[in-house]
Amino acid sequence: MAQLLQDRDAFIEEFSGFVVASPSSYHAAAAIAQVLAGSGFTEHVEADAWAAVSDGSRGFVVRDGAVIAWCAGEGVGATSPVNILGTHTDSPGFVLKPQPDFTADGWAQAGVEVYGGPLINSWLDRDLGFAGRVVTRDGADHLVCTGAVARIPQLAIHLDREANSGLTLDRQRHVQPVLGVTGERGVSVLEILARSVEAADANGVDVGDIVGTDVRLFDTQAPARIGVGGELFASPRLDNLSSTFAGLAALLEVEPAPGAIAVLAAFDHEELGSDTRSGASGPFLDEVLRRLYAGLGATTDDTARALSGSWCVSADAGHSVHPNYPEKHDPRVRPLMGRGPMLKINANQRYASDAHGAALWRRVCDAAGVATQSFVSNNTVPCGSTIGPLTATRIGIRTVDVGVPLLSMHSARELAHVDDLHGLARAAAAFFAGS
Repeated sequence: MAQLLQDRDAFIEEFSGFVVASPSSYHAAAAIAQVLAGSGFTEHVEADAWAAVSDGSRGFVVRDGAVIAWCAGEGVGATSPVNILGTHTDSPGFVLKPQPDFTADGWAQAGVEVYGGPLINSWLDRDLGFAGRVVTRDGADHLVCTGAVARIPQLAIHLDREANSGLTLDRQRHVQPVLGVTGERGVSVLEILARSVEAADANGVDVGDIVGTDVRLFDTQAPARIGVGGELFASPRLDNLSSTFAGLAALLEVEPAPGAIAVLAAFDHEELGSDTRSGASGPFLDEVLRRLYAGLGATTDDTARALSGSWCVSADAGHSVHPNYPEKHDPRVRPLMGRGPMLKINANQRYASDAHGAALWRRVCDAAGVATQSFVSNNTVPCGSTIGPLTATRIGIRTVDVGVPLLSMHSARELAHVDDLHGLARAAAAFFAGS
């Protein structure tokens, strides 16, 4: 991943590979951990004692589908601030239900449950696989990732002449994927998952030993550069692998500000509200920070002083103006793809940005030579939220919300501009460097 901040096209190529390697939050965490370990970062186990933080020390810890990594600058001490880039690794879609196998009218199907708030219709008639983790009787985790084995078939127009006038999908009846037609042998989702483990691990697992699953559907179509000049990037899971990879590239390539600690906090379960042990509302970040400051010999007073001088840049995807639905956007604030990552603002603190955060973001973008723009919602179209307000509330740290503009957010396949994706990484690097 060397020199990606200087080469946009190389960055996009590496990011595409990261998306392919990250069909679930668990795969994203594993891919991040692999890159960090290969770049000299030391993995820390939560149950073990941690070495004291010192100048230049680099480490990371994985909790399920979340990763927190850090790099200490020169001259760190008990009151050193942290510069945190916060992201998330999950995306909306579908999760495999318990006892998933069933048949209907000669078709083998799998039971799934809606995860978060996907654009359900975008998942129809796509080649889908299963990815996530299974847990065996001995408590061991095994990553699983199949090929294209499933499809959620849409009803033909001949059987619903009003489909183009208003498609309504029942979340139970209409979204269960087909896996094949039933035969003498039958189809077992768990057998498919067990074979997936065997393909990746010579030891494999016996299907009878699988006692737990955290498995999602994913779109198997690879990311692609499209558009007349190849300036657009179509991909699954841009919300929010775009920010996660930008933070990873920045952490690997930049030296942290002297006397400060650069932190990448990639949480899971943001699409569900983050109220989990690996989500932004959980204790993960707080626990890691407390252990880092304990390793610096910090007292309670020292830690409070350090956090008062710290920042979190909450990086999550946002909305570009949609040319076919212009009335859905603010009439004057019109962010557009290709004009830089956005500062996200909401008066009701759905985003955590304030005037000081806006000033920080402007300094960071100016230092990186990256264009930026603002996003605010149309007053009649309430916006979503991010980990930003949650982190600010949980840790008490100053926070600003930013992100790349997308079309088709929460679709099975979203759309971004390559300049914005690369620009976010460069801005993240300037933030870590203390600009």
